[in-house]
Amino acid sequence: MRFHLKFYLHYLVLLGFSSVISIYGPHQRAQKTGDILLGGLFPIHFGVASKDQDLAARPMSTECVRYNFRGFRWLQSMIFAIEEINNSSTLLPNITLGYRIFDTCNTVSKGLEASLSFVAQNKIDSLNLDEFCNCKGNIPSTIAVVGASGSAVSTAVADLLGLFYIPQISYASSSRLLSNKNQYKSFMRTIPTDEYQAIAMAAIIDHFQWNWVIAIASDDEYGRPGIEKFENEMFHRDICIDLNVLISQYIDEAEIRRLADRIENSTAKVIAVFASGPDIEPLIKEMVRRNVTDRIWLASEAWASSSLVAKPEYLDVMGGTIGFALRAGHIPGFKEFLQQVHPKKSSHNEFVREFWEETFNCYLKDSPRNEDSENGSTSFRPLCTGEEDIASVETPYLDYTHLRISYNVYVAVYAIAQALQDILTCTPGKGLFANGSCADIRKVEAWQVLKQLRHLNFINSIGEKVCFDNGSELSANYTIINWHRSSEDGSVVFKEVGYYSIHNKNGAKLSIEKTKILWNGHLTEVPFSNCSEECEPGTRKGIIDGKPTCCFECTECSDGEFSDHKDASVCSKCPNNSWSNGNHTSCFLKEIEFLSWTEPFGIALALFAVLGVLLTAFVLGVFVQFRDTPIVKASNRELSFLLLFSLICCFSSSLIFIGEPQDWTCRVRQPAFGISFVLCISCILIKTNRVLLVFEAKIPTSLHRKWWGLNLQFLLVFLFTFVQVMICVVWLYNAPPGSYKNYDIDEIIFITCNEGSMMALGFLIGYTCLLAAVCFFFAFKSRKLPENFTEAKFITFSMLIFFIVWISFIPAYFSTYGKFVSAVEVIAILASSFSLLACIFFNKVYIILLKPSRNTIEEVRCSTAAHSFKAAAKATLRHSSASRKRSSSVGGSSASSPSSSISMKTNGNETESSSTRRHSQKPRVSFGSGTVSLSLSFEEARKNLVK
Repeated sequence: MRFHLKFYLHYLVLLGFSSVISIYGPHQRAQKTGDILLGGLFPIHFGVASKDQDLAARPMSTECVRYNFRGFRWLQSMIFAIEEINNSSTLLPNITLGYRIFDTCNTVSKGLEASLSFVAQNKIDSLNLDEFCNCKGNIPSTIAVVGASGSAVSTAVADLLGLFYIPQISYASSSRLLSNKNQYKSFMRTIPTDEYQAIAMAAIIDHFQWNWVIAIASDDEYGRPGIEKFENEMFHRDICIDLNVLISQYIDEAEIRRLADRIENSTAKVIAVFASGPDIEPLIKEMVRRNVTDRIWLASEAWASSSLVAKPEYLDVMGGTIGFALRAGHIPGFKEFLQQVHPKKSSHNEFVREFWEETFNCYLKDSPRNEDSENGSTSFRPLCTGEEDIASVETPYLDYTHLRISYNVYVAVYAIAQALQDILTCTPGKGLFANGSCADIRKVEAWQVLKQLRHLNFINSIGEKVCFDNGSELSANYTIINWHRSSEDGSVVFKEVGYYSIHNKNGAKLSIEKTKILWNGHLTEVPFSNCSEECEPGTRKGIIDGKPTCCFECTECSDGEFSDHKDASVCSKCPNNSWSNGNHTSCFLKEIEFLSWTEPFGIALALFAVLGVLLTAFVLGVFVQFRDTPIVKASNRELSFLLLFSLICCFSSSLIFIGEPQDWTCRVRQPAFGISFVLCISCILIKTNRVLLVFEAKIPTSLHRKWWGLNLQFLLVFLFTFVQVMICVVWLYNAPPGSYKNYDIDEIIFITCNEGSMMALGFLIGYTCLLAAVCFFFAFKSRKLPENFTEAKFITFSMLIFFIVWISFIPAYFSTYGKFVSAVEVIAILASSFSLLACIFFNKVYIILLKPSRNTIEEVRCSTAAHSFKAAAKATLRHSSASRKRSSSVGGSSASSPSSSISMKTNGNETESSSTRRHSQKPRVSFGSGTVSLSLSFEEARKNLVK
C-alpha cells in the first residue's frame, strides 16, 4: 500500500511538471544533448506583448516582441564556448557538454517558465522513476545555468534554482541585492556589483562639480537598489537630487509625458539613469519628440551601449551621453563563428531562423511569419532565399569590437567547465565531499558542481581573478564612454574617454580625459548643472529656508574669515596672528602693537619719566649740596634723601612699562612700581608723623628723642616697605605675570602683560593707597605746623592728587585695552610722582636757591616761636579761664615752663617779668584781646629739630 502511494505521488509531480512545461513553456530553444547538460537564459527579445487575459479560454503563453540582436550574440557566445570546450583535448577530455537555452524575453515570467524546465528535469531524475517508465533516452539533468541578464529576472530565477541547489552564473545581473549569499545560495556572477557603479556615477558628477541632478531608475531589482546606493553616495558628497522617479517599459504614455514635463521644467541639466534599455526607451523617445537637447545623460552599464537607444536618429538629443561600459575581453575565433550563422547550419538553434528573418526583413519557408502574412495579420515580407550575406548587413549582432557581456558569458561557461575539470581530476581522499571523497563525473549532480564552484579560483584571459567563494565579487573595472556621431555614416560611436577602477588595496581611481568629451554632441565646455550660481572667493554658501542644501545664496565671509576658492561651504578662520583682507579672499599678518619706544606717545612718556628722574636728581643734588643749612636739616635730612631716592625709583619704574613686554619685564614692573611708591609714602608718613608728635608734645622729653631717632624712623620705613615686598613675593610665586598676545582686536595683535592675579595687583595698589591715606591723615593734622620745613598743606595737597590719580586709574585701567593699559599706568605713576616731588620739595628748593635769606636759623626760630606761642597761649588761656571761674575774681596769672617765661598785659595794664626786662628785643604777638610778650628758649627745639 505504501509503495503504491509513493508511486502515485511521484506520478502527480511528474504530471504537474509536464503540464507546466507543455502548456506554459517557451516555444523556442537552442538545445543539444551531451554527457553533461548546461542551461542558458538569454533575452532574445526585449519584452512581451501587452495583452489582457479575460480567461474565457485557457490562457496562452505571452508572445515575445522586439528582437534583441545583442541578446542573440550573447547566446552564440555560450554555444561557441561549449563547442570550444568539446573540441579541447585538455579540458574535459572524453566528456561532451550539451546545452538547453531559453529566451527570457527580458521578463520575470518568461524567465521562470524556462527555469521550471530545468527544475522539472532535475526533479524527474531525483525521483528515480526508471523502474516505472522508460526514461533511458531522456535528456540528463541540468547541472548549471548560465543567466539571466536582467537583475529582476535573475532574482526570481535564483529563488527557484536555489531551492534545488542548481548553480546559476549570471553574466549581466549586477544588482547588489544578489550579493546576499544567505538568500541566494546558488547565485554567482561574472560581472561587478552595481554598488561600485553607483559610486562611480556619483564620482563623475562630483568630478565635473555638478550638484543638481535628476535621478531615474527602473522599477525593478536592478534600478531600485542601484539608485538607492547612488542617492547615498550623492548625500555624502553634498550633491542634491531635484527629481527622483522610477520607470518601466510598460508605463503608459500619459505618465511618460508627465515625466517629460517635469524634466523639462527642472533646472537640473544632468540626468543619471539606472535602468535597462527597454525601460528607458519610452522616455527617450518622448524627449526626442520634444527635441530637448540641453540635457546631459549619465548612463549605467545596462543601457550605455544599448541598440534600442543608441540610434543615429536620437543623437540630437542623446549626443554627448556619458556611460559606463564593462571592461572588454577578447575571444579568439568568435568573429568567424558569428559570421558562420545560417538557418541550414544551425539545426540545434531554433533562434537562428527568427534572427535571419529579422536581419534581412524576410521570412523563411515553414515560418510562423509566413502563415501570419498569408492571413494578413502582419506586414508583407519577401521570402528569404537563404543566400543572403550576413556580413553585408550592419547589426549589433556583428559588433564584436568590444566584447563585454559576450565575454562574461564566455567566462561563465569556462568557470563551469573548470569546476567539472576539477571533479574529473579529483584524487580520492582529497576531494571536497565527505571523507575527502570525489564526485563521479558521469553521475555528477548540480549540488556537487555548486560545491566545486564555491572553491573555484582561476584567472581569465584578461588577467582578472575569478572566484565564487562567499563574499567574493569581481573587481570593478569600468570604461567610461561618450556618445559621438560618426563623421563617416552618422552612426553612434562609443568613444572611450576614461576609466574607473576599484582595487581592494589601492582604492578607487577615476580618470577622465576632458578634451575627448563632446557635450550635447558638439560642445567642449562642461555644462552647468547647479541649483545656484557658484559663489566667488570671499563668500560662502548660505542656506535658503525650504530649499535643498545645494540651493544656496552667497554670503560674504565675516571679518577674520576667508575663502580662497569658489563654492566654499564654510569660511575658514584666519590664524590668530592674521586677519582677512578687504574682499575676504586671504589673510594678512596682523600688525603687532605695544607701547613702543619709537612711537610719539611712548617717546613722550619716556621723556616725562626721564625729566622726572632728572628733576629728582637735581633736587637731591641741591639737598646734598646744602645739607647743613637749616631748611634741609629742619626737613629731616636723612629721610628726605631716602624720599628723593624712592622718587627716582618711581620715575624709573615707569620706563619698564614702555617697550615690547617680555616675561621678565612683566614680572618686574609691577613690583618695582609698588615697592618704590610704598618706600616713598612710608618716608613721607614717618617724617610728617614725627614732626607732628614733636611739636604737639608739651615737653619734648628724652623719651621722644629716644623713640623718634633715626634708627627707629628707618626701621619703620623698612617694615612698611617689607610688607609690600612680601606681597610681591607671594604674587610672583603663585601667579607670576607674563607676556601675553591679545588676538581679540581686529587686524592688531596687542602684546601686553598678563598680570597673573588681579587680586594680587589689587593688594599691591590697595596697600599703597592705605599708607597714603594714613599719611594724608597726619598731613592734615600737621597743616598748622611751621610751614618753613614741613609744608603740611603741600603734603595734604599732594596726597589729594595721589588719591585722585589712583582712584581714576582703576576704571581707566579696566576700560582700556592693548598698549593703552600700560600707558594709563605710566601716566598714573608719573602724575603721582610729579605731584609728590613738586609739592614737597619745589618750595624748599626755591627757598634754598632763590631765597637764601629765609634759609637761616633766625627764620626757623621765628616760625617755631610763632607756633610755640600759639600753642602755649591757648594752653594759658584755658588755664586762666579755669582759675577765674574758681576764684571769681580778675587777676593776673602767669604760666611758665622750664623753657620759657611769659609776661602779659591785659586791659591796658602791663606787667613785666624779670626775664622780659633782661631781653628787650623779644617777639610780640597779638592774640585774642590782648598783647603778649614772650621769650622762648630753643634749647630743646634746637637739639631735636635743627640738627
